[in-house]
This record gives sequence, C-alpha cells and structure tokens, in this order.
Amino acid sequence: MAKKGDKRKIIGMVSEASGGRHYYTTKNTMNTPDKLSLRKYDPVLRKHVLYVETKKSLGRNEVKPRKH
Repeated sequence: MAKKGDKRKIIGMVSEASGGRHYYTTKNTMNTPDKLSLRKYDPVLRKHVLYVETKKSLGRNEVKPRKH
C-alpha cells in the first residue's frame, strides 16, 4: 500500500531507438525533477540503448480523494 504523503511517481521508459515502452519504474520527483534516462536492454533491437522518461501520464500517478 502506498503511504499518504508518498512522493514517488510511476513513470514509463521509452526507447530512443525503437520507440517502444518496455520498462516502468518509480522515481522521487522531489529529488530528481529532471527527466530520467537509463541505458537498458531493448528486446526488439536485442541490444542496449538509451531509455528516457515519458512525458505522458500513465493515469496511476494521482490518487483520487474519497467522497465522505
């Protein structure tokens, strides 16, 4: 279960070479406000390429408040 004041957000990682979104991870937006870029394995190209954080929201980041 996520904590109430959790600063970590779910992000998708997109391959710069093939454009596929194969990895999902979390990051702390307070500590790293800039875009995350990692060198990961691309199963389509079968080699390591650079993956960057997507701009698109995945819809699972925001917790909707409950109605009382």
